[in-house]
Amino acid sequence: MAKFISTVLIILILWIQYHIWYGKKGRQQLSELEVKIAEQKEFNHSLAAQNQHLKHEIYLMRNNPKVLEEKSREQLGLIKNGEIFYRIIPSDNN
Repeated sequence: MAKFISTVLIILILWIQYHIWYGKKGRQQLSELEVKIAEQKEFNHSLAAQNQHLKHEIYLMRNNPKVLEEKSREQLGLIKNGEIFYRIIPSDNN
């Protein structure tokens, strides 16, 4: 009887170990999730840096009229009264 119980316990331990290492939520999936978490943290860090840059740009536009003027000319094509706008279109000689 003791041999039977020992055999059952060994089989049970092996079955549990199999599921821990190779089962649906085993070590392999844990490793994959750790990689995904590291990638997500890196992505979040890059977004945080981008947000910081944008906050600094907003601060400059609110507190420095020259920066605001430069951005409006560059991105919106705005010109002052009395200025003449010249647009040069390169010829396509290919």
